[in-house]
Parts: sequence; structure tokens; C-alpha cells
Amino acid sequence: MVYIGLAGWGDHDSLYSDSIKPKDKLAHYSSYFPIVEVDSSFYAISPVRNVEKWVRETPENFRFVVKSYQGMTKHRQGKDTPFNTISEMFDAFKHSLKPYQESNKLAMVLFQFPPWFHCCKENVAYIRYCKKMMEDIPVALEFRHQSWYSDAYREGTLSFMKKEGWIHSIADEPQSGEGSVPLVPIVTDANQTLIRMHGRNIHGWNKQEGVDWREVRFLYKYNEKELLEMKNVLDELSKQTKEIVVIFNNNSGGDAADNAKEFQEILGIEYEGLASKQLGLF
Repeated sequence: MVYIGLAGWGDHDSLYSDSIKPKDKLAHYSSYFPIVEVDSSFYAISPVRNVEKWVRETPENFRFVVKSYQGMTKHRQGKDTPFNTISEMFDAFKHSLKPYQESNKLAMVLFQFPPWFHCCKENVAYIRYCKKMMEDIPVALEFRHQSWYSDAYREGTLSFMKKEGWIHSIADEPQSGEGSVPLVPIVTDANQTLIRMHGRNIHGWNKQEGVDWREVRFLYKYNEKELLEMKNVLDELSKQTKEIVVIFNNNSGGDAADNAKEFQEILGIEYEGLASKQLGLF
């Protein structure tokens, strides 16, 4: 089974009419897609009351990929967090997951490590620590430093993921130096595999002075040929894993929703159990 969705639900203007209020966007989103990536949890651990609302306003079979808090993935280098210890931080994050778990709507938690998180013993040990802290919660692992997939470490990286029980988060992104990773279509978990479509904007991928990096990094629209190439990738992966989650993250230009719907058509998928679309007068 292939589940197609988007990173976040607030910024996809093509899905919403002007009459849709921000608080109602997720409910409307769930009439198009069966899954979403919660990216707000990266910036701050979600209050349980918010998660309860999201769970309540989505269909029974809707699912969430929850991005781990930035303090858990070492993005906050040298910066304060609102927690006294690392274990306290993990406990708070796991507590925020309870409504997803109790409703059977948690697909996985995504650990996306930063571009400076390179392949070394210290970082391998930390990843092992993260898995231990997350206990039996399904977790996906995405790297952004090229060293993990270098000739010297690629086989070890993938074997480590399999042995430790990590879902492989396969990234489709520009090839722009050590701060990017190649497409590595390898399954490490027989139940689930994650693919994140970041776009291929090689000129905007790395930070540049005088440029709003977050506005251009994911500025890209996949063409039909590229989506057909990804279909071939999915065809091979589906032989090795039960479920594939595809998240379109090319949000900067508003192209993610259209690309996701186009990819759904290419795969010939019609989802059942989506929320009912609001009917207009005409």
C-alpha cells in the first residue's frame, strides 16, 4: 500500500478556498490525502490538546508522520531547550504522541538529522540512544550529510538501520555537496518505508547570503518524467516492504499538493475513507 501526503497542511493554498479558516484546514486536507507529516513538532513539542484536536478532526484511518523535536536531533547546537535533561525532553515528546497512539493514527516518528551530523562513532552511538529512548515506537531515520552513504560507510549505514529497527527515510533531493544525500532506494524495515520528495532545486539548496533560504530551498515542481521515474522506484520497493509513505515537501512554490495529486493519478490510487469534501452552492 502506498500512502501519499504532504509536509504540513497549512501552506497548500491550492487545496483551500478563501472561506476555509486556518483551524479547519486539516479537516479539509484529510478529504484529499490519507496521511500528513507534522512538521510543527520540530520547532516545539506539540501540546497534547492540539494533538487531540488533530486526531479528532481526521477520519478513522488517517495517519500522521510526526517529525521529532529539533533538540532530539541536535539541530539546537549550543542553544537552550526548555528541558533540564535529554531524557526529560524525550519523555515530553513521547507524551505528546499518546493521542496518535491511542487512536492508532501514528504512522512513525521521523528523525531527520542536520547537514553537519556526519558518520562517526559518536553519532552512531547517539542514534542508538535515540532508538532506545523511543522504545517500540516506529521511527524513521533520514540523513542530510553525504558521508553516511559514501562508499566507505553506505553498507554499514544500511545494515545498522536494519539491525537497530529504523525505517529508512529515502530522500529525493538535489545533489549539492556533502550537505545532501543521494537517492538510496533500499528498504530497511519490512513493514514501512518513507520517501520524502524535497524537490531538485540545486541552486537554492544551500544557504546563500541575501537570500531567504527557506523560501527557495524547496522551490521546485516535479515534471511527469521525474514522477514516472519515482514510480519505478516505488514498484521495486513495494516488493520488499508492506507500506510506502510518500511525503511531498516541495512546498516553497506551492507545488507539493499538485505534485502529490498527480503522483496519485500516475499510480492509479483511489483512497477510501477520506473525509467528505465540503460542498459549495454551485
